[in-house]
Amino acid sequence: MGRPLDKKKVILGLSGGVDSTTAALLLQEQGYQVTGLYFDVSRENTAGRNAAEQAARELGIPFLYENVHDAFEKIVVENFCAEYLAGRTPNPCVICNPNVKFQVLVNAADREGAFHIATGHYARTAYRPETGWTIRQAASEKKDQSYMLYRLPASVIERLLLPLSDMEDKEAAREIARKEGMFNAEAKDSQEICFLGEGENYVDFIRGRGREIREGDFVNKDGEVLGRHKGLLHYTIGQRKGLGITFGKPVFVIRMDPAAGTVELGEQEDLLSREVICDGSFFPSTGSEKMPAFLEGRQVRAKIRYAAKPAAARIESLADGRIKTVFETPQRAATPGQSIVFYAEDQVVGGGFIK
Repeated sequence: MGRPLDKKKVILGLSGGVDSTTAALLLQEQGYQVTGLYFDVSRENTAGRNAAEQAARELGIPFLYENVHDAFEKIVVENFCAEYLAGRTPNPCVICNPNVKFQVLVNAADREGAFHIATGHYARTAYRPETGWTIRQAASEKKDQSYMLYRLPASVIERLLLPLSDMEDKEAAREIARKEGMFNAEAKDSQEICFLGEGENYVDFIRGRGREIREGDFVNKDGEVLGRHKGLLHYTIGQRKGLGITFGKPVFVIRMDPAAGTVELGEQEDLLSREVICDGSFFPSTGSEKMPAFLEGRQVRAKIRYAAKPAAARIESLADGRIKTVFETPQRAATPGQSIVFYAEDQVVGGGFIK
């Protein structure tokens, strides 16, 4: 039997940015013994590690370094490339959080005898008898990152501290860092996809890894060929600009067929749908793809992408294990590969990958 875990000790994911630094300051203010952990997803991100180490020095906390390149490459990057090449639009953070980032934090906490883990995410946690431990939306809807955390199991959420949960915006976090004289108080926000180089886009990243990018046909809803496209990974559902083809009226990507290699174009109304099917679902209360009975046929709020507003819907499980969501109001551009996330009031109750 291992040693008991200390509830005053916290392992914090410390990136060197202002959010995680401010999270550390708040935890210290609350009396926690904080250790910063920098997990390197590259082979050696010297600049990132140096920034994290400097933050730890200024905070006066112990610093841990862990290189997770191999696991990150296998679990996150390979999925990222494969999804784009198959005409889907992935969100790598949704894959990384439960399978890499929070696993590293929990393993480090166990080694260091700490009960708690923490990050600089803008979200909250909650415990309710009906659902157990779950993620809640942050106080600020504008900054809320609960969508990114929907696949975390209850066993992780129970140990998770989110000190930025009540922040109205990033300026509030910066102000705390300024008052403490932290070097990174004015540091720019990190880029959306952490493993891309400065100024690098995802197409160049995938091409640079030697992946074959096949050109194909633009088609209309009747299957008529309209022109040639540069490869499925250049496009996403709902895209209007950058198609390289003109019709004298706005047209949008409405569907992609990986088997045929076609990109289907249509009009704005073709992007609207009331029903969305997802698979690979995860529900924190069951810890699996199985939807809990209390959600069957229940009205929830659902988000079809990170930046979308939650919208009223009902969800039901299908015989093949997939989940069907029926929205009260049609949603625009439900995109395969993105996640649909379900909320009961402000509480994350599950989600899955849009088909």
